[in-house]
Amino acid sequence: MARATSFERVRRRIDQSLDELGPGLVTGAADDDPSGIATYSQAGAQFGYGLMWTMVLAYPLMSAVQLVSAHIGRVTGAGLANNLVGTMPRKLVGLLVGILLIANIINIGADLSAMAEAARLVIGGGEHVFVVAFAVVSTLLQLFVPYRRYAQFLKWLTLSLFAYVAVLVIVRIDWADAALGLIWPRDLGRDAILTVVALFGTTISPYLFFWQSSQEAEEIANSRNRPIKQAPRGASRQFRRMRVDTLVGMAFSDLISLAIIMAAAATLHRHGVTQIGSAADAAEALRPVAGQFAFALFAIGIIGTGFLAVPVLAGSAAFAVAETFGWKEGLQYQPQQAAGFYSIIVVATFVGVMIDWSPIDPMRALFWSAVLNGIAAVPLMVAMMIVVSRHKVMGRFTAARPLLLLGWAATAVMAAASAALLLSFII
Repeated sequence: MARATSFERVRRRIDQSLDELGPGLVTGAADDDPSGIATYSQAGAQFGYGLMWTMVLAYPLMSAVQLVSAHIGRVTGAGLANNLVGTMPRKLVGLLVGILLIANIINIGADLSAMAEAARLVIGGGEHVFVVAFAVVSTLLQLFVPYRRYAQFLKWLTLSLFAYVAVLVIVRIDWADAALGLIWPRDLGRDAILTVVALFGTTISPYLFFWQSSQEAEEIANSRNRPIKQAPRGASRQFRRMRVDTLVGMAFSDLISLAIIMAAAATLHRHGVTQIGSAADAAEALRPVAGQFAFALFAIGIIGTGFLAVPVLAGSAAFAVAETFGWKEGLQYQPQQAAGFYSIIVVATFVGVMIDWSPIDPMRALFWSAVLNGIAAVPLMVAMMIVVSRHKVMGRFTAARPLLLLGWAATAVMAAASAALLLSFII
């Protein structure tokens, strides 16, 4: 009887811990979208285990900036764009949100294309048909599934990323070399530095800032809770939940990124394959060197994470635009109740589909998307750090000094990465 009671207590604690995971977990998993998978695969194929240290360095920085985003949303009860409008000129916010919208649409197109190509490789059929089908399913889920159920769907969809952990079980890893790659930079040549810039740009992306802050605000709108600034009594519990959720979500994202780099290093790099054009290319290249099962797991992971990332990309753009213009926004509303908000989701996804049908190379477009994201990220991060430091906005719940220090460090790293990227065009 005592043993059963103890078991029930442990089970309840596990259930409670899982319930506390939400916006941070989904945001972290969405960071490993098909476009990100292509970047991580390229890093592993070209440099083996040599750039894994980048992801170790990225973890505290990406955690800090996402915690700042969550902090703003939970304390104020409003999304990031809403708070930015009160901090900086609306025209500047509109410009940054416009850049975000363009970059997200390009990313949606590239992700849908990668998902469709992966599906074609696994089961056959026409790529364009899969692009349309995936876009329609993703859009309908956002339009017609109630928010609570949809949020749970996204949370469980994160499990699809474990496909990349499973790949590591199948392939042979040089663990000593991998351990060295985690702690010691071995290649700082021009190509390596550009890849490091791409890795930072993939892990610290503007759309994730908007998504997590809006999801924290959305959680308030769909519960009896109030913003921390209005109901300070539960502040400690909410800040603890946000820390756990965000740190776990970013750790999950980082570990999956490392798994993808290691899988590519152990297979593609080891067999002399050093150039990857897309995530689907990485999956196809795995087939002859790692076997059919590893290929299938890699391809299925691309489809699963795409279903997670495309709604986050479209949703973050919709939140940003709607908040900037003062439209009613939120996934808790029916489409007819927030027509402007949902129209951005539909249009962004539709234009993403058109990219696949156009002569535009999705991966080339994705490169320019990364450039736009890099340009937009730095002023956005500076503005976020100003917002989270202001008593006028945050009340007495401004960010603590350790979070401020890490947040400004992340901003400095992104500024250096953007400068290096721009410099690469000149040199």
